[in-house]
Amino acid sequence: MTTRHSSRAATALQSLTEIDPAMAALSLWCAHRDGGQGIADTTGDTITYGPGFARLPLHEQIGLASHHVLHASLRHSARMSAMRDRLGERFDPTLWTIATDAIVNEALLLADYALPRPALRLTTLLTAAIGQTVPARQALAEWDAERLYLRLQGGTGKDGSAARAKAHAAQQGFVPDLHPATTDDGPETIEQADWQNHVTRAMEAGRVAGRGIGMVGRDLADLPSPSIPWEIHLRRHLARALLPHPYPSHRRPARRWIAAEDAARRTQTPAPPFEPGLSRATPAPRIALALDMSGSVDDTRLGLFLAEVQGIARRVMAEVWLIPFDDAADTPIRLYPARLTLPPDLRRGGGTAFGPAITMATRLNPSIAVILTDLDGDPGPAPRFPVLWTVPDDTGLIAPPFGHVLSMAH
Repeated sequence: MTTRHSSRAATALQSLTEIDPAMAALSLWCAHRDGGQGIADTTGDTITYGPGFARLPLHEQIGLASHHVLHASLRHSARMSAMRDRLGERFDPTLWTIATDAIVNEALLLADYALPRPALRLTTLLTAAIGQTVPARQALAEWDAERLYLRLQGGTGKDGSAARAKAHAAQQGFVPDLHPATTDDGPETIEQADWQNHVTRAMEAGRVAGRGIGMVGRDLADLPSPSIPWEIHLRRHLARALLPHPYPSHRRPARRWIAAEDAARRTQTPAPPFEPGLSRATPAPRIALALDMSGSVDDTRLGLFLAEVQGIARRVMAEVWLIPFDDAADTPIRLYPARLTLPPDLRRGGGTAFGPAITMATRLNPSIAVILTDLDGDPGPAPRFPVLWTVPDDTGLIAPPFGHVLSMAH
């Protein structure tokens, strides 16, 4: 918590104590400063109020200050940095800010806050960008920032959902007001677990009071979640499968065979059958990465997944073999640390059949097979190696009879 506060936002922040106990509690954990040239923006836990903020009427000041308090409380700045690190050059900061602004504004309007108009809303963004029309509470319950961003960026191109989202945001007067968390003048000083505790307690206080953002919190999918991110689950499964396992080697006998053979010589009895020892060195582990190219998995998720797997492969010195497939499997492609992009000539489209991909993986004798797919097909018989089914979203999916299902949406 900081003792430095903004004089421009002082009246609006003081008003929150009477209007919304949950938002007032959350605002105490943010740093509020005067500065900048615009209206207001957020970096990490720090909210900076520009000269334009002081010219707004009080009810809009309260709404805009609450907008940025929610940005900080939901860790949108830190999550922006994490997404940028994962996607690299493919990351679009404007699209991320559009996604987070739409979620925050929809929640505030549902909690009876006033915002400068026009305001970007989640419901209108979904309609304009992806043609989905749902009530506000349902939209807030279904979409968090990461899932919405990936869905929007998945439709790249001139007429894709990303372009439609940006065009709609421009019509609503959208101006980027969120910056990645940094270590310079505006650090992310509060850890994720701490923010989770602060938000949980504040939302409960709001529900008890019966007003404000606490009445919306139960429907907000973007709240800090105690669930473990999918990347950590991925690393855990791969680490378990890639642990070195000693294997029998006929190059060296087992110690107990040496003792038994020596005893047989001394007693002039028949020598025991040879027993191989365990090798101290193990072959390099191997990952078979099967990518469903049937068109249901977009390039953004493919790139994100390749970066994760390749990073793990570098740390454990594992071979990574890419197996593109739809209703047939292509020839495996060896991936190297310096080449993280998909080959440009991969064919897309067609149906989905997992049998050919698993058969191709079997020929590689992998430590684990990771299959990125929407699971729209027959899994077929179980192989002898572990299988990790990685899906963009597990909503409504039927788990296959073998392997573990990992959702990238969590």
